[in-house]
Amino acid sequence: MSVAPPPPFDVIVLGAGAAGLFCAGIAGQRGLKVLLIDHAEKLAEKIRISGGGRCNFTNRDTTPAQFLSANPDFCRSALARYTPADFIALVQQHGIGFHEKHKGQLFCDNSAEQIIQLLLTECQAGGVQRWQPCAVGAVRAIDAGFELTTDSGSVRAAQLVVATGGLSIPKIGATDFGHRLARQFGHKIVEPRPALVPLTFDAADWAPFVPLAGASLAVDIATGSGRHKGRFVEDLLFTHRGLSGPAVLQISSYWRPGEALSLNLLPGQDTAAWLREAKLNSRRQLGNVLATALPQRLAEAWLAPLDLDASRPMPELRDKDLQRLANSLTHWQITPSGTEGWRKAEVTAGGVDTRELDSRTMASKRQRGLHFIGEVVDVTGWLGGYNFQWAWASASACGQALAAEAAALAV
Repeated sequence: MSVAPPPPFDVIVLGAGAAGLFCAGIAGQRGLKVLLIDHAEKLAEKIRISGGGRCNFTNRDTTPAQFLSANPDFCRSALARYTPADFIALVQQHGIGFHEKHKGQLFCDNSAEQIIQLLLTECQAGGVQRWQPCAVGAVRAIDAGFELTTDSGSVRAAQLVVATGGLSIPKIGATDFGHRLARQFGHKIVEPRPALVPLTFDAADWAPFVPLAGASLAVDIATGSGRHKGRFVEDLLFTHRGLSGPAVLQISSYWRPGEALSLNLLPGQDTAAWLREAKLNSRRQLGNVLATALPQRLAEAWLAPLDLDASRPMPELRDKDLQRLANSLTHWQITPSGTEGWRKAEVTAGGVDTRELDSRTMASKRQRGLHFIGEVVDVTGWLGGYNFQWAWASASACGQALAAEAAALAV
């Protein structure tokens, strides 16, 4: 009786983005024969364009609290075992200069290309082979693992890692391939939706705000309720179609269609008391007083719908009108009609249901030898380097487990 020869590769990793490259390098350096496959023409384009071209590669303050998932405890194990300090040490080992920009966000001093080169160097150290561009057709389970048909021919491996990312930014190659593959092997998918994305409004409702495009200010923004409530104090940006800026990108991950946003345009102060004091102690016009706290264009536009005269001196204003103005500034309720969609979304919320994955290894509980890492799974971080840290942490958990699993599969 003839015995089938062992697969030429121990591991095939699908997707040469942040998670896929890192996992391949780790597995290769642990003695496994690794093949990395990606259909895109350009390598790791999402890394290249991130952070304005400087890659916000992690956040010093990462905890599980900055991640959304239908199974919120899933990310704890991987994040605890591969921390921002671990990746920072690797960045330093490669001689890459970096700086903290805001709230723990770390960026390369020079270029995101340095992170790509770091990952490639790690892969080279592990003898990783890379087929790119190379499209994958059919994937099927076989006795010895998996067999894939690709543009470069048929290839087999004992283990398969899916690091194909989500649906955001399709112009750089994002597809639903990973989700389709998960379904093929019986996995559930938490419905994907655009996250870290600008929000839009019906044209008629937004018409009064169109002239404010480009205006920005710090706000307190909230939506949702209970454990699904999100709240942030960040900068907001008016656009021709709606709202953007860090505050809105953050809250978009929590927002659901039909829900209102609650905004305080003057966070961190008692606005009603400030206006009362201005009435008592100033002869300045209302519009000029408001413009000391808001962008000039916004101050002017805000008063008109309230039927308040911007040129009226503060002492002449009624207390109830000042209270009405304060309430409008601190309790602005507005309901988006939608988002700017996948083309503008920085990440994908939803994905492979993590209740069917092992949190220590990223391995499927349904198909032996199958793993899912990075953005393809239902773990979504806040804006500010958290999603890259999830890529590193999930890739590390998987990469370290692959050698042990390879030994077990050989028994």
